[in-house]
Amino acid sequence: MLYGITAAATALLPAALLSAALRAPALRLRLVERRRQRDVPLSGGVAVVLVTGLVVGAGGWLGLAPPADGTPGVLAAAGAVALLGLVDDVWRLRRRVLAVGTGVAAACVVPYGETGVGTGLLAVVWVVAVALGLRGLDHADGLAGTAGVVAAFGVAACAAVEGMDGLAGAMSVLAAALTGFLLHNWHPARVGLGSCGSMSAGFVIAVGAVYARAGSGVVESAGVLFALTALVGADAVLVLGARRLGGRGVLRRGPDHLAHRLRRLGLTAPGVSLLLGIGALSGALVGVLAHAGRIGSGALWWVAGGALVVVFALSRVPVYGPRRSVSPQVSVPLRVRNG
Repeated sequence: MLYGITAAATALLPAALLSAALRAPALRLRLVERRRQRDVPLSGGVAVVLVTGLVVGAGGWLGLAPPADGTPGVLAAAGAVALLGLVDDVWRLRRRVLAVGTGVAAACVVPYGETGVGTGLLAVVWVVAVALGLRGLDHADGLAGTAGVVAAFGVAACAAVEGMDGLAGAMSVLAAALTGFLLHNWHPARVGLGSCGSMSAGFVIAVGAVYARAGSGVVESAGVLFALTALVGADAVLVLGARRLGGRGVLRRGPDHLAHRLRRLGLTAPGVSLLLGIGALSGALVGVLAHAGRIGSGALWWVAGGALVVVFALSRVPVYGPRRSVSPQVSVPLRVRNG
């Protein structure tokens, strides 16, 4: 536990400094995202990935870190996901490519010996969903970072309960690195997380949660995993459901996320991130307490029910413009003026 606290404190300041230092190079290389008529450099994700890997790796190399609990393999796979995300930040890959690449990385590190093959494959799908879901939250200032910090600390607490100190320390380092990044990402954001940072962070969080719950009941584990990442799950359910019901392609971008709808209700950008962050923290707290056996698993149903109520309520907020009807073309003869 002392190692986790020390490592987290070590990671916070370098992540903040590196996020700021990489901002100018990202602007020059046009590694940016257009957000509300301004270019936001995507240097934060690279900083979070580098600092997390270096701090955790240095702890192991110096012999300060507790037993690894599979952490090196998870971080190596997360590095591959980060590279895939960086390519997406530069060249905009198709989402199916991101999903397949993340799935392959997850399949390499899921603990099938404790979960079984069937449950392990379900875990792979869940890891992909969380990684892409956290990427989807990166459209709003401060939101993806806040969701990542809350979920990472929640998984760290679950790992600590299981005595997996190495995993708990790595999660604490990730949470601290994301906190340092958030110092520059709060509205108005000066840096963004990008696919590199959001997908790798979501990957580490999801795989870490699978490790912490491996060997437990499938149904209760599903409830705990959802509670730890309730904000990501609720946003994904809302977006996919609304697009399907609206007759739009599920992969088509649009202003239909939780944050977009709350902004339409009049909340400010910082207010949206704060409100959704409180919701994420509430879900993660229930997940940790249920994992530790401090509360009954029935409380997890309240998290799921509350998320569904929020999804249903915000789905009533109009975000799509009216469909334009296509009238049949009428051919009109052209008049040619003679010289």
